[in-house]
Amino acid sequence: MAERKDDRLWGGRFETAPDALFDAFQRSFSFDRRLLPYEIAVDRSWANALGRAEVFTAAEVEQTLAALHKIADRAEGDPAWVEQLGASAEDVHHFLERALVEELGPLGWKLHTGRSRNELVSTDFRLFVIAACGEMRAAVGALLVPALLDKAKAHLGIPMAGMTHMQHAQPILLSHFLLAHAEAFSRDITRFERAAASADSCPMGSGALAGCSFAIDRMALAKELGFSGITPNSLDAVSDRDFALDYLFALSGIATHLSRLAEDFVLFASQEFLYVVLPDEYSTGSSLMPQKKNPDSWELLRGKTGRITAALFSLLTTLKGLPTGYQRDLQEDKEALFVAHDQVENMLRVAAGAIAGTKFREDRLRAAVADPALLATEAADYLVRCGMPFRQAHDVVGQVLREADKQGKPWTRLSMTDIKKLSPLFGDDFLEGISVEKAIARKAVPGGTAEECVRAAITKLEQNLKEWQNKP
Repeated sequence: MAERKDDRLWGGRFETAPDALFDAFQRSFSFDRRLLPYEIAVDRSWANALGRAEVFTAAEVEQTLAALHKIADRAEGDPAWVEQLGASAEDVHHFLERALVEELGPLGWKLHTGRSRNELVSTDFRLFVIAACGEMRAAVGALLVPALLDKAKAHLGIPMAGMTHMQHAQPILLSHFLLAHAEAFSRDITRFERAAASADSCPMGSGALAGCSFAIDRMALAKELGFSGITPNSLDAVSDRDFALDYLFALSGIATHLSRLAEDFVLFASQEFLYVVLPDEYSTGSSLMPQKKNPDSWELLRGKTGRITAALFSLLTTLKGLPTGYQRDLQEDKEALFVAHDQVENMLRVAAGAIAGTKFREDRLRAAVADPALLATEAADYLVRCGMPFRQAHDVVGQVLREADKQGKPWTRLSMTDIKKLSPLFGDDFLEGISVEKAIARKAVPGGTAEECVRAAITKLEQNLKEWQNKP
């Protein structure tokens, strides 16, 4: 066998070495080294596949698997070795081939028979995304949703002013508000499941674009790697990054939901609301003003959402102008995704801790919801029950509110004489039936804020948590 002058995976037809600046510019090992465990797994399965195709002898398969096992142990236990060998490696594929050649000599080069880095990186990346989706699903199901659920159970029965357009609207239960956020995060779990399903097809056997020339059993290879199936088209397989987009969309979704939760808590912690007492462990002070207690954990959660959304748009922008087939632009698919993954992982833990440490001020919540204006819809509903069309009832109650403004008092303190002037349908029992507690209790449809419905929602969410936690 002719001795190789360069151990690059592609250097044979070149006489001149790459420009030093370009060579550094095009390397990706600094970030795709994160795929090394998946690359090793793919190499193991490829060695077995080459053995089944009779490209490798049984002895060669055994030697290769033993070397890969040794490399995996060394990579985990000896970071200095990874740094040393990876210092001049182009990418994770180059690194691992170097390590194999160190162990096996020329046999290490033989493993690349019939395959391309194009399919390798797609397979590694898919395996990463599948694992990452599982981690995120577990974190949401074990940390974030339970934190909200615990608070909802602990504060059941406490009313608050529900808002639309940032204006007080109708009375709801605090637990109903907390469960609204829990429902949003529950949808995120579903999105992670869908993103994992999107990645669950094995590209190995696709070659660079046209398929493999050797009799590779693609389905056996896929099953060995944990995929449920194979990609149907070799050309599409090497350039498809929809699974990465789906994962980034799921990350963007949960980050957006965290940002909305953060915005609520930042407002609730302000002196204008004072609905919550922030935990010291998730707050900071001012370098100038000694009295300050700032909601920095929530502000940072809100702010970091921009990074996650940017990662999604970065990949969308990279993909939008690419022709069919693998292009080197696709090297840009991983770095932003890895950063977004790590950020959201930390965001989930910080949010769960901040929620758990937050205390709600029942006195402030009850004071805000005591505003009679929040019961105006109840007055319109009363007239509807008396037979008046809702649109007309809405207008009549508006007149009641206008009369109260003229008299400078809450509408619930108007005399029944004044109220009856606006509609004879108002009975003497009208004001007796108007209260925060009764307004909440009347919202007894499934999904409503009545306590019985909120209790049912808590039970359902607890059941869902058990199902999520029992999923593989």
